[in-house]
Amino acid sequence: MSTTKRCYYETLEVDRTADETTLKSAFRKLAMKWHPDRNPGDKSSEVKFKEINEAYEVLKDSEKRAAYDRFGHAAFEQGGGMGAGFGAGFASSFSDIFEDLFGMAGQRGRSGGRERGADLRYNMEITLEDAFAGKTAKIEIPVAVTCESCSGTGAKAGTKPRTCSMCGGHGRVRQAQGFFTLERTCPGCQGRGQTIDDPCPSCSGSGRISRDRTLSVNIPQGVEDGTRIRLAGEGEAGLRGGPPGDLYIFLSVANHEFFQRDGADLHCRVPISMVTAALGGDFEVPSIDGGKSKVKVPAGTQTGRRFRIGSKGMPVLRSRQTGDMYVQVVVETPQNLTKRQQELLAEFEKLSSGATQPEAAGFFTKVKDFFGARAQS
Repeated sequence: MSTTKRCYYETLEVDRTADETTLKSAFRKLAMKWHPDRNPGDKSSEVKFKEINEAYEVLKDSEKRAAYDRFGHAAFEQGGGMGAGFGAGFASSFSDIFEDLFGMAGQRGRSGGRERGADLRYNMEITLEDAFAGKTAKIEIPVAVTCESCSGTGAKAGTKPRTCSMCGGHGRVRQAQGFFTLERTCPGCQGRGQTIDDPCPSCSGSGRISRDRTLSVNIPQGVEDGTRIRLAGEGEAGLRGGPPGDLYIFLSVANHEFFQRDGADLHCRVPISMVTAALGGDFEVPSIDGGKSKVKVPAGTQTGRRFRIGSKGMPVLRSRQTGDMYVQVVVETPQNLTKRQQELLAEFEKLSSGATQPEAAGFFTKVKDFFGARAQS
């Protein structure tokens, strides 16, 4: 190993077992600390900054790192073919670092001051019936629209924005810093490429004003809670004539009085009398389509039993399929009995046997056997 260079791991102040995340974090920290712009007039910072970059260029690459771990600096000397330093990978390595250091994130893609408008979000609550049948809803939202006085240019009527003299309309300026050139957002036009000498009085130079706008939203059949509907171009107007953003409608389905939804299926609980459960019978339940469905209860029905009614659930979004409805019965124990009712039930109890209530009889037989076995042991 060459004695003129520090160990790359020592340069980045990490262990040899450091993973990619640790390497990148250490690189960011040291790059910000030793960047020449943060140390004006300090020549040693340029040297240190170059060492940091060289070390990271090698260690971030798995092949180069493996070669370095085996041969040290000799792997990149005497035509080793894997040289570090400021090669083609320099820009890609430092692009995200520059954005962190100089606030350049989000400044790309501007042209002539035309910036895309912001996306908007609107929360809408609908009923389960609306989700079943679909509907067209009217909504009113405050939104930034293109200023009519200046047609979105931001300049007073009769005038026009002029090209920024500092950046020549590019929105970015370059500045030499030691051994490389930095490109930054133009401070004269804030990256727009244009300046306005006489702003529009209606929009104060922004090219847009705030207004309430009424829109129609088509809600398809079968939408679920959390469904997102995108209305392209219905967001805020772009700055100085830029393209508009989008409007996103987020749907929430309100709780229903009878039904609980599980995907395309609907569930409901219906209390029935003890007599109906014992002797059998039928009852009607409402369906989500506004009609009624009859449920037949066989004799001896126990609480918790479910009955399926096919194709009476919710439609599947963008499909011809339909879910089912499930009706769960709950046997209600009689309350507030009259004396005569109590007498009748007492008489019924005397006439009952294991055949009348097989589950209870079976359970208590097992309990009796259990305690009998314990007593013998």
